[in-house]
Amino acid sequence: MFFRTLRAERMKLHRSPVWLAFLIIPIIPALMGTFNYLQNLEILQGQWYDLWTQHTLFVCYFFFPALIGVYCSYIFRLEHINYNWNSVMTVPVPVAGIYFSKLIVTSIMVLLTQIWIGILFVISGKLCGLTAPIPPELPEWLLFGAVGGIVISALQLCISLVIRSFAVPVGIALIGGIAGLAAMAKGYGVWFPYSLVSLGMRANRPGGPMQCGTGQFLVISLFYIVICVVFAVTWLKKRDVVTG
Repeated sequence: MFFRTLRAERMKLHRSPVWLAFLIIPIIPALMGTFNYLQNLEILQGQWYDLWTQHTLFVCYFFFPALIGVYCSYIFRLEHINYNWNSVMTVPVPVAGIYFSKLIVTSIMVLLTQIWIGILFVISGKLCGLTAPIPPELPEWLLFGAVGGIVISALQLCISLVIRSFAVPVGIALIGGIAGLAAMAKGYGVWFPYSLVSLGMRANRPGGPMQCGTGQFLVISLFYIVICVVFAVTWLKKRDVVTG
């Protein structure tokens, strides 16, 4: 039955307008980052690595968290209208399965978004005339950034579970991304869930190691995901869902 629930979540995305956001929104930080790079060529001499810092400046703190917020709000949209929670809660699936199916679908969207971001980065570099080889660390940056994105997905799903509005959780995600920039500046990035994307993607230090250990990064990411799962399951079990 869980796989039917997962299939139902996937069907929500079939011909969904969320794919338009998936395609268009990552283009905006790619354009902005590339423009910044071209305007500062006398300072930025690291080619691909400096271009990456310009792209991730906009991706990690502004657009990616908000885009994940859109994914999570949309995946809960149908449950929050037309009394659909009444139907969902009568399905013979553990409430944990309801949350996990949504987390899996949004995680796949996060992975696809990271691939698209990587493609846009390579295209931007080629259009800028970069002659150095593409950084071999690029797949690692994208993969660890996806881990951070999954953490944000887990958190945003909890927010969208509690808040019935579509726009408010997206706004919270945007604020969280901006707050992540402040947390990174203060040295607390590893402890703030919205900063994990920038840590994983090496937004500030693409040519060096992660600012925290890889093990610490993964443990903290898993910790946040577990906390979100426990919260969502407890909320669904103990609290009457308001429908309408």
